[in-house]
Amino acid sequence: MVKNKFLIFLFLLIYNIGFSQVYTNKVVGKNQEALLDSLKVAEYPYTLPIWGDKATKKGFQLPYSAGISVNYFWQESDLTIKNLEVGFNNGPMYNLDQIIRFNNAQASGYAATIRPDIWLFPFLNVYGIFGKAKMSTNIDAGVWIPDVNNNWSQITSFNTKADFEGTSFGLGMTPTIGIGGGWLALDMNVAWTDISALDKPAMSFVFGPRLGKTFKLNKPEKNFAVWAGAFRVHLKSGTNGSLALADVLPLDGAQAKLDEAFTKVNDRQVQVDDWWNGLSSKDQAKPSNKAKYETANRALETAGNLLTGIDGALSTAETSTVQYSLEKAPKDMWNFILGTQYQFNRHFMLRAECGFLGTRTQFLTSVQYRFGL
Repeated sequence: MVKNKFLIFLFLLIYNIGFSQVYTNKVVGKNQEALLDSLKVAEYPYTLPIWGDKATKKGFQLPYSAGISVNYFWQESDLTIKNLEVGFNNGPMYNLDQIIRFNNAQASGYAATIRPDIWLFPFLNVYGIFGKAKMSTNIDAGVWIPDVNNNWSQITSFNTKADFEGTSFGLGMTPTIGIGGGWLALDMNVAWTDISALDKPAMSFVFGPRLGKTFKLNKPEKNFAVWAGAFRVHLKSGTNGSLALADVLPLDGAQAKLDEAFTKVNDRQVQVDDWWNGLSSKDQAKPSNKAKYETANRALETAGNLLTGIDGALSTAETSTVQYSLEKAPKDMWNFILGTQYQFNRHFMLRAECGFLGTRTQFLTSVQYRFGL
């Protein structure tokens, strides 16, 4: 019964949001003719972005070419898990998909990230992400076995909570364009997250399209923007790791709970064998009865192997380890995004964004400083 350390990386991966709402804007409209004329004649003073001088002469107003932002991110999300295999003390691995059912697997927590960025081209921003997070995970699952009629019942359950930390590094880019204050941004990044419970850093890919509008205020350089969009997370699904048994099972009362589960498995095996032995040779040859018998035996054998492995590990609980392998994915890859940003001037911006719908909820706030490079 694997504890939920392997769930923590989901949070650490999806907090790698890199998007910040600044963009190259095509100046249009009669009330903007003075600004447009000044852009066309002014000398562009910075090295970046590449072709920045040409873009301004064509009537595009560019943000400062470099920036750094500090972000705070909170989220709560659900996972789906399959191809779960477990072993003890580096012994045989057992596939538990048939008998383990996850009622709930949820990760929640917060992170702080630093995001330096540059405008490489007038319509392409590239950035890095460096972050550290603290979070907790909750998992509620049970061990289930069938009878001869394929009616499944739970023989034991486990519910655990744990707190973790992790660090992450990511690279991303945002193609974007704006016309008259309206803009489209297609943020995407790849990130690697280092977590002690995993054999190697986990990798993710995040894609976040956003469509927004910026509104000017009375004072020069001040504005606020609003946007709507989506957020998609793709995870590299394979995960392998090893944990101390004490981090997997609450040892207090574990033996009594294990003995009770053994009794239920043995009783169910007796019922299945009695049913099978009570059938005539003709009835045993029926494909439906044979399938029921094989399904029940396979599940009961797996449950027995799992309980035997736990029993052996409990005899040396202080030094025993649990090895695991699984495939995981967000329960919902997409959720909906709403955001806003207040620009004090071309150097300082304050941003907030929330994500909802589906099984992931998130909130982000950040402050950004921009400068010419």
